[in-house]
Amino acid sequence: MYAPINDGSRRPIQAFVKFEYCKSMQNRTFKDQLGRIISVPYPPRRIISLVPSQSELLFDLGLDKEVIGITKFCIYPSEKFKSTAKVGGTKLLNIRKIRELKPDLIIGNKEENEQSQIEELMQEFPVWMSDIDGLDDAISMIESVGMLTDKVHSANELALKITQGFESLRNEGGVKQRVAYFIWKDPYMVAGRNTFIDDILYRAGFDNFSELSRYPEVSQKQLSESKPDFIFLSSEPYPFKDVHVTEMKSICPSAGVVIVDGEMFSWYGSRLLHTPSYLQTLAKAIN
Repeated sequence: MYAPINDGSRRPIQAFVKFEYCKSMQNRTFKDQLGRIISVPYPPRRIISLVPSQSELLFDLGLDKEVIGITKFCIYPSEKFKSTAKVGGTKLLNIRKIRELKPDLIIGNKEENEQSQIEELMQEFPVWMSDIDGLDDAISMIESVGMLTDKVHSANELALKITQGFESLRNEGGVKQRVAYFIWKDPYMVAGRNTFIDDILYRAGFDNFSELSRYPEVSQKQLSESKPDFIFLSSEPYPFKDVHVTEMKSICPSAGVVIVDGEMFSWYGSRLLHTPSYLQTLAKAIN
């Protein structure tokens, strides 16, 4: 979601966005994680969330009535998933449905949503975008969403509990075990450096076997030659099963192969409350 400028650097698109909303005294301005300034009727009463982990966060902050639209992948809480209008998938939004719902705030994410669709929505509605590369970004997002939705106390309390939970994971030293974290098959793809998953692995005391950024493809030969200590097969976005464990063991006989809960490694909203205890249990199990 960046546009080049003359000096070759990059800056967030649309630093200031114009809306058709009346500029009343009730509007407030907020900066999103792309550095954009948006004007929002405050507090917002008709919110659409375009990201599963952020939808769960909004409901956990008590915004049951305010959240009027979510994606088909926003499955938590289950009762809210059943009763809330769906606006398509994260990568293929139903723009017409969004217009029909008349939101006064849309909350999305730079990586999970398509740039062209987000830019289209920005022309008509206040769109607040998150940009998450690590736990610190997630904490900042939670606090910012609290300010954005008039849930400051609840959001700050949640952020503090998550921070304290991860502080309990501090590594006391020793050699970190090298992990290959797989997110996809055909082709094989792993979580590389500069990703949220990479940061969670690090905080859990693991070392990412990949030196490449983002989500690179990896061949069986590369995996075999790198000899990671463990291979983590994520439950999402690709639904790895036991048959894939056997397959990986044939490629890397010396590695421990484990199916892990992808939500605990990649959801960056209120689900992070449960991530530290999950990581502690995982570490005990594989050791």
